[in-house]
This record gives sequence, C-alpha cells and structure tokens, in this order.
Amino acid sequence: MITDRHRRPLGSLRVSVTDRCNLRCRYCMPEEHYTWLPRQSILTFEETTRLVTIFAGLGVTKLRLTGGEPLLRHDLPRAVAMLRTVPGIRDFAMTTNAVLLGRFAGDLKTAGLGRLTVSLDTLRAERFKAFAGRGRHADVIDGIRAAEEAGFTGTKLNAVIVRGVNDDELVDLVAFGRSHSIEVRFIEYMDVGGATQWSFGDVVSRAEMLERLEPALGPIEPVQDGGTQRAPADRFRLDDGTTFGIIASTTAPFCSDCDRSRITADGLWFTCLYAVDGVDLKGPLRTGATDDDIAALIHDRWTARRERGAEERLAVSERGPLYQVEGLRVDPHREMHTRGG
Repeated sequence: MITDRHRRPLGSLRVSVTDRCNLRCRYCMPEEHYTWLPRQSILTFEETTRLVTIFAGLGVTKLRLTGGEPLLRHDLPRAVAMLRTVPGIRDFAMTTNAVLLGRFAGDLKTAGLGRLTVSLDTLRAERFKAFAGRGRHADVIDGIRAAEEAGFTGTKLNAVIVRGVNDDELVDLVAFGRSHSIEVRFIEYMDVGGATQWSFGDVVSRAEMLERLEPALGPIEPVQDGGTQRAPADRFRLDDGTTFGIIASTTAPFCSDCDRSRITADGLWFTCLYAVDGVDLKGPLRTGATDDDIAALIHDRWTARRERGAEERLAVSERGPLYQVEGLRVDPHREMHTRGG
C-alpha cells in the first residue's frame, strides 16, 4: 500500500458513474440549470473496471459507487457484477438517494453489491419536496424497504443537517434508523462545490447535535473502534444499543486520517474533495497506456499528496461558499454531483 506525504494510505476509492441527479438538494444542486458532462466522455463500465483494478493493485480495498445519482446510469447492475470480481476489494458499497432503489435493489444485491448508504435529510414529505426540489419522498421510503427485503444489511442513512431547515428532526431520524436497523449519520453542512447558498450560520456542529440529542435519548457514549477504522464518522451509542454517527467535516475535519480519493464519471481523479485540479485518467486509458503506465501516474500523484482541504477551509476567517455559480458553470468538475462528494 502506498502512502502520501502525511503517511495516509491510498485505501478508499469513490467512483462516480454519472453526474446527473433526479433531485435538487439545496446543499448540492440548488440551481435551475447545470452544465453536464458530454455523454461520449463518460467512462464505460469496462474502463471503470480497469481503473478500479489498477487502484486495487496499489492498495485500495474500499470501493463506493456514487453520482450524481448512480441509479440513473443505465444497466448499473452489470457494472456491479463486473466490479465485484476485482481482486482486493473487501468493501463494496453505493451511495444513493433511493428514489429508484425500489426498482433496482434486488438486481443490485444479486449482482454482488455489498452495502448501501441512503441519503435522506428529512422524514417529512412536504419538507422533502422543499429541500430536494422534487416530491419523491414516498419513493425513497419504498426504496429503503426494498433494500431490506432484498437482504441488504449494514445500511447507513446520511442526513445533511441545516439550521432552520431540518435540525429539529435529529431525534426522529435516530428513531427511524432504529426501526429499520439502519445507522444514521448526521453530516455537518459543508461549503463545497454546489453549496452556493452556504453560510457558517447554517452549520449545526457535532457538539450542538450531541447537546440536543442527549436530553431526549439519554446518555450517549462514543464508540471506540480501536483505531482500526478510517471512516469519516465519529460513532456514538445509546443505552439501548442504538448507534449513530456524526461527520463533522466543517467544524472538526478529519484530514489527518483521510484515505479517500474520487474519480469523476469522465475519468478525472481528485485526491481531495476541495482540490482545484484533478488527474486525467481517461486520456491515458483511451490512448494506449498500459496498466503499469497508469499505475505509475497514480503512484506518483498519491505519494506527492499534501492536501488537507477541510482543515485549510477551517482556517479561513471570512468563510463563505467555496464557489459562486459562475465559477461552477465554467468548470463543472467543481460540482459535488460531478465529483461524487
């Protein structure tokens, strides 16, 4: 396994299969119009599998499919079936908004997908419509049920908490997770990519979340993992055994322990969520480079990696959105729905 300048291993890879999404969540895609990646630039499943195999040979053991919304990619179960055969991948997951999961959960399980993370920020249908720009809340709930029926276990539910929007649902979301055997992970609102309406005043910190949860749920204890996990969430346990997590990317970044990188649907590799530039892997793939050539490109970039993007943002005194709308339209690779945040 290779490591970067801060001795962080190349361990976890997020692969976007599309930049398209069927929701318009305010923290990711709040605008009316977007610049999409040209269809001919999107990696084929064969190209994606080849890249993942090369990354696995360099130490990657955790693979996550993302988007946009990955279930918008035609014939996704075929890609899952191909990727599940890559040697060295021990944890194979997908993040989805679950709008289409009711249709595909069984096929994904049969194809070999290991785990699911569902994004759901509110349990209230009308609030969901206002927050996500679409009235598909019932479809998401149906998708979660379908995943249970298909036999998925270890499912997680991600909820981005925004002050004055859904921060009154913390207790309800934990209860929902308990009832479905799902671990909820609350995410601090981040100033990345398409979060053009972001302000620090909208952030509900990890400390504040815990302060609100404990009076309603009783004693909360940190879960000790023995230092064996590089997950971004700090995990907590209630007296009844219910666990939940908080990803404090904004107020308490985990850069020092970050082993993640991400490939866009058109083959740009980013070694930090906040990185300005990515490494073009599609070009070498399509112009005859060998696996060893591409592995050397990845090796050299990762071993030179110094990024600590979230920590650097924390040090900004007058902090606002990372990009304005005009900058995102000039370079859509800055968008989180393109990077697979």
